[in-house]
Amino acid sequence: MKIAVFAVCLGLMAQAGVVQAADFKSVAAAPAILYDAPSVRGAKLFIAPRNMPLEVILSYGNWVKVRDASGDLSWVEASALSEQRWVVVSVANAKIRASQDEAGSVAFSADKNVLLELLEPAASGWLRVKHRDGQSGYIKAAEVWGE
Repeated sequence: MKIAVFAVCLGLMAQAGVVQAADFKSVAAAPAILYDAPSVRGAKLFIAPRNMPLEVILSYGNWVKVRDASGDLSWVEASALSEQRWVVVSVANAKIRASQDEAGSVAFSADKNVLLELLEPAASGWLRVKHRDGQSGYIKAAEVWGE
């Protein structure tokens, strides 16, 4: 009985728009200071570099609560974020391929924690990405964070 009630509640929340996919943004042109509270008087936790992807947890006025790739939660001023999407490689020596195929030729490889610009969202589990040096290709969505 409890499982049925839970399933009905989950279905209603999904219809009401409460259940949402993760929303990601990236740090804009200048590095951003991440705080422990939604105020410049909060403790400074970290300086996030340009293009670092952050998952938006909630917005509160001019502040956004975010989660980083390591799972840490913090606050950042909304003006420090950009809609331009970047992802960070989460595996050692990821292979970026010329096509959306495991058998496709390797365009380039990227080490763990390398930032890649997201050009196209996931299609069949692959993302089209571009390295800052201009090389582009496809990477498995499971090999990056921030998608």
